[in-house]
Amino acid sequence: MQSRISHRSSHVYRGFTMIEVLVALFVLALGVVGASAAQLAAQRTREQAALSSEAALLAASLAARMQANANVAGLPDGANPYLSLDYDALAEGPPTGGSPCFGAGACDPSALAAFDLHETRLAVHEGFPAGRIAVCRDGAPWHDSYKRYRWECGGEAGAPLAIKVGWHGTAEAPGYVLLVAR
Repeated sequence: MQSRISHRSSHVYRGFTMIEVLVALFVLALGVVGASAAQLAAQRTREQAALSSEAALLAASLAARMQANANVAGLPDGANPYLSLDYDALAEGPPTGGSPCFGAGACDPSALAAFDLHETRLAVHEGFPAGRIAVCRDGAPWHDSYKRYRWECGGEAGAPLAIKVGWHGTAEAPGYVLLVAR
């Protein structure tokens, strides 16, 4: 008698199924997109921080120039050329004119003030997207309703001197630096 031994066919599958591979690729793609978004947000933040630093340096530089040219900066408000600075690079375009006040070119205090203002306008035009700068007297630069600084100047006599530098930032955080000088 012959006996038949029946062998069950059992296959052992090794490897991954197509569904497992697709799920793994989807999870990997989500991670790559998330990392890319984080990199983009970090780059935007870095750019805004760099612009804020540049604006603070520009405002401090103008304040130091005004302090160095005390004869003109100390004039009454109506005659002080520094207080007339209200420049919008987007609306006015690049600044023109301006004669150098260094090297062989000697300047009187009024010409030095004109040179300072020209150099400041040029720095705003070249360094800030849709840049603006204003020098004015402002006793209340904070806007309570909007919870941010306001661009308009109060112009109150005896109010502190404010140097305001602004640029096109983001909708949540427009670029703005305020320096209050004495």
